[in-house]
Amino acid sequence: MFCNQCEQAANGTGCSTVAVCGKPAVVSDLFDLLLWQTKGISYLVNEARKADKKDPEIDRFIIEALFLTVTNVNFDEDVVATWIGKAEAIMDKAAALAGIDRNGDVPAAVKWSAKGKTEAQYIVEAQIHPITTFHANEDIQSLMQLLTYGLKGLAAYAEHAAVLGATDESIFAFIPEAFAALINPATTLEQLVGLNMKCGEVNITCMAILNAAHISHYGTPEPTSVPTGTVAGPAIVVSGHDLYMFDRLLDQADAAGVNVYTHGEMNQQKEFDGQPAAFIFNTNCIQEPKASYAKQVFTTSVVGWPGCQHVDGYDFSTVIAKAKELGGFTAKEGKPLMTGFGHDAVLSHAETVVGAVKSGAIKHFFLVGGCDGAKPGRNYYTDLVEAAPKDSMILTLACGKFRFNHLQEELGNIGGIPRLLDVGQCNDAFSAVKIAMALAEAFECGVNDLPLSIILSWYEQKAVVVLLSLLHLGIKGIRVGPTLPAFITPNILNFLVENFDIKPTGNSGRGDLEEILGVA
Repeated sequence: MFCNQCEQAANGTGCSTVAVCGKPAVVSDLFDLLLWQTKGISYLVNEARKADKKDPEIDRFIIEALFLTVTNVNFDEDVVATWIGKAEAIMDKAAALAGIDRNGDVPAAVKWSAKGKTEAQYIVEAQIHPITTFHANEDIQSLMQLLTYGLKGLAAYAEHAAVLGATDESIFAFIPEAFAALINPATTLEQLVGLNMKCGEVNITCMAILNAAHISHYGTPEPTSVPTGTVAGPAIVVSGHDLYMFDRLLDQADAAGVNVYTHGEMNQQKEFDGQPAAFIFNTNCIQEPKASYAKQVFTTSVVGWPGCQHVDGYDFSTVIAKAKELGGFTAKEGKPLMTGFGHDAVLSHAETVVGAVKSGAIKHFFLVGGCDGAKPGRNYYTDLVEAAPKDSMILTLACGKFRFNHLQEELGNIGGIPRLLDVGQCNDAFSAVKIAMALAEAFECGVNDLPLSIILSWYEQKAVVVLLSLLHLGIKGIRVGPTLPAFITPNILNFLVENFDIKPTGNSGRGDLEEILGVA
């Protein structure tokens, strides 16, 4: 195996035996093969679309297959092998849709067939078609990987939206177009740069329809104080971003007298150990369960871990039964946290915020958010937020916020508005973009002219596509950390620095803060 798609890449270069995330080499290899098939399917879909021929089943399969291969989604060898079989049937369907003979003059990814092959043969074939491709030009290779991982992140958000019935033709058209380019040996470096920027553009559309779907189904987010303690009774703890699944669970759990809790995704092995609760993972957040609680873990959707129970569909009776069997938590008071500062909530105070800036009460905005991980160096974000001057405001979102969202009370308010505004999950990145754009409009300037600094933590492919979206919008000066992606070559990094002023985070959050604010 070789995998360098996430921030945990071993030695800063890539995992070559067992992935740091816990993914065995065989699963990583099978993912490569499934991605190879998805490229072939995409080629056929792209050709079919030229004749305005479409198939919703094929479109949905592509985004589900890509989501399956995102870091920390599925670790089950048998499940991935099953998807390879599904991909073979979808390939046939796509070929029929396009009117193309799979044995004709087509890319190798289209010709390859899973028919009659064993799982052992899959693995051999996978090693011939690694995700990295290893192009002779390392910079082209780098951009191919950046695009591939951006497409995975885009597909994950598209799947979140599709579950809620929200789709957009531009998404289903672009992913096949991009993959068709990735298996075309004539694709140039310049074309890959353009496709990466388009990936960011299409993701803005995707995030917009996801945001609209959330509001349509669940209402506009409102600032709400959320308790972090426990109440007495049976308990289910959920990690993930699938709000539809969560909604269905709440109905069933409420009727059964079972309490449901959310979890910030990190520190699972420490926080779940010995706890009398059932645990559900519904998107890209599962870490290797310890033996002490593995039998309490349930997965849904495309998530999987060997030996853990999988819930097909939305019948959570087995999870509820396990929660009741375990007894649940005793009552324990926790520190309340304010969340729900979506763009509508923040912009409802736009006059107050703009007035505070003009009066000098607010001198700087920091957007500190992103994916989190377990490697050292993540205290950087806590240090930066703690040291941010009292005349600054901090917006945050995604799982990285758990590093400092407990500091809300200590950070205080500006003009009656909390200095730390929790915008939501990584799914709510669209809200952060809307807030930045609205501030720029209010001050009649560009986003890059605002007293705004963006500091991102990255971990996996959703963070990659969010970064591409920010670059598409022309936002400059973004700091990315705690380490840069292993698949970015020096030349591509230099391109990003020259064109977008991308900066790696430094060794110290406080040190970078001084540089940002021009403190001597």
